[in-house]
Amino acid sequence: MAYVITQNCCKDASCVPVCPVDCIRPVDASAADMLYIDPEACIDCGACFDECPVDAIHYEEDLPPAQERFREINAAYFERHPLQPDTTPQRPSRSVGDGELTVAIVGAGPAACYAAAELIAIDGVRVNLFERLPTPFGLIRAGVAPDHQHSKSVVGLFDRVFTNPRFGCHLGVEIGRDLTHEDLLAHHHAVIYAVGAGASRSLAVPGEQLPGSHPAADFVGWYNGHPDHAERCFALDSERVVIVGNGNVALDAARMMLLDPDALGRTDIADHALTALRDSAIREVVILGRRGVADAAFSVGEFLALGHLGGVDVVIDGPLPDPADDTDLWATLKLDIARDFAARPATAGNKRIVFRFMTSPVEILGDDHVTGLRVTGEGGDEVLETSLVLRSIGYRGVPVPGLPFDDAAGVVPNEDGRVCDCPGSYVTGWIKRGPRGVIGSNRGCAEETVDTLWRDHCAGALAREVAGADSLQALLSNNGTRPVDWSGWRAIDAAERARGAATDRPRIKFIGIPEMRSAAGWT
Repeated sequence: MAYVITQNCCKDASCVPVCPVDCIRPVDASAADMLYIDPEACIDCGACFDECPVDAIHYEEDLPPAQERFREINAAYFERHPLQPDTTPQRPSRSVGDGELTVAIVGAGPAACYAAAELIAIDGVRVNLFERLPTPFGLIRAGVAPDHQHSKSVVGLFDRVFTNPRFGCHLGVEIGRDLTHEDLLAHHHAVIYAVGAGASRSLAVPGEQLPGSHPAADFVGWYNGHPDHAERCFALDSERVVIVGNGNVALDAARMMLLDPDALGRTDIADHALTALRDSAIREVVILGRRGVADAAFSVGEFLALGHLGGVDVVIDGPLPDPADDTDLWATLKLDIARDFAARPATAGNKRIVFRFMTSPVEILGDDHVTGLRVTGEGGDEVLETSLVLRSIGYRGVPVPGLPFDDAAGVVPNEDGRVCDCPGSYVTGWIKRGPRGVIGSNRGCAEETVDTLWRDHCAGALAREVAGADSLQALLSNNGTRPVDWSGWRAIDAAERARGAATDRPRIKFIGIPEMRSAAGWT
């Protein structure tokens, strides 16, 4: 018998080093759709099960029905990639020793948290984290879908970082408003920016600016209760919605629109979104992809999970090709799953998720609001009637004051995390590598950036006098800024959980920043 990695895999790779027989692959978690356990080598010890931060690992005999296919998926990976010994050298322990190294991190999402964990693991390093919202964890809180609570549990990994005496938490502090880049460099030997990719890519088609046409990221922020998006309005009054793009964000948005209201009411979705979606007229979500299913951006796990969504049919609109001889495992699995969906009969009364591959948007139609989307595909042009079009074709970074910016790539130009021509400045996460990967992908990215920073420190490149913690606090106070610390966040967290417990929900989020600060005791 063996353990099996399933849909929730975050690619954090915490499970890899604890396995006593080295049977979890790939070691480079960025190289695959998810991680896998070799069923032939697994000795059934359960070390990976205990270590997994998102409950993605199950004993083979205890697999939930919706996850049973992952037994063969794990085995299929090793049929194509036979288990080989991991020859990656172990990282030596590191210590500042008699010197000093103080690092600022801007952002509090997964990229920032993994960077903080790497730095705090170096004996003697001090870290100050700055985040403009009074709440930490970035897209874990405001991006992960409300029905994916297991994925959100990865934040438990960071508790020991945020409570470390060498770590300072400054929530509700905006760099560029409350502090400048120069202020950070004056008080720290190095600064790591982990600010993500805050803009959505454009379709560049006529009608894109009409009311009813939105970035999918805005819809995600709305249903997750992000303060920047809570006041937005979305047209949920037509039976069909069209989403352009077919990554995991598109699948999340489709699920939220079609999920049974009772099931939705057991999540931590924002109250305003729960009310609106309960009253929604939506019966069908069409998901468009310019290329074929084998090239779709969604993960195998998220695609497979749609088939277990109660009261929803998954429809594949159009023929499916046979895989080429050199098709990789993940593309083959997507084709196989799509064929399974295509073979299922429709159920009377069910809602529908319709996948249209090899189809591109041409024009968003309407005079003063969206009335339809003109598309073109193998069958020619067609108009899909709808009042809501979401574009889910990727994110891009925005310029960071004080740093260079590559506008074409939407990232800060860097070499292994070191910002080009900007001594003492580093980047990690999407602002470094572009919007690729899932939560755990940020771990390896952060390790690379911190390794680069550490080499610079050891080479003396960061050696200079910086102002101390008292000077930083005085500067914030003089600017009229009162940061929310870790205890303040824990107060917000406890209050949200208490509100949710009254209605059997994980939490009911505070939406406005003033009510967050009030719950923290920082008015």
